[in-house]
Amino acid sequence: MAVGYLLLNIAPGKEISVREAVSKLDCVSGIWIVFGSHDCFVKVEADDDSELTEAIVKGIRSVSGIVDTRTLIGAEI
Repeated sequence: MAVGYLLLNIAPGKEISVREAVSKLDCVSGIWIVFGSHDCFVKVEADDDSELTEAIVKGIRSVSGIVDTRTLIGAEI
């Protein structure tokens, strides 16, 4: 299983609509509005790295209202 975490910067006033849209994506296993440098924290899970990449690039990053993303990919050591 591939796991990623995304920190999202969201356009002002779009936090709720972005949270609702992102939470409907199949790959999203958790989403939280946060305070600080970022507006939202998202946990994404997929069967492999390729599926994870597609979910992030074609799914999450295409949601209207997201201004910027920072992606952290989990690694097995």
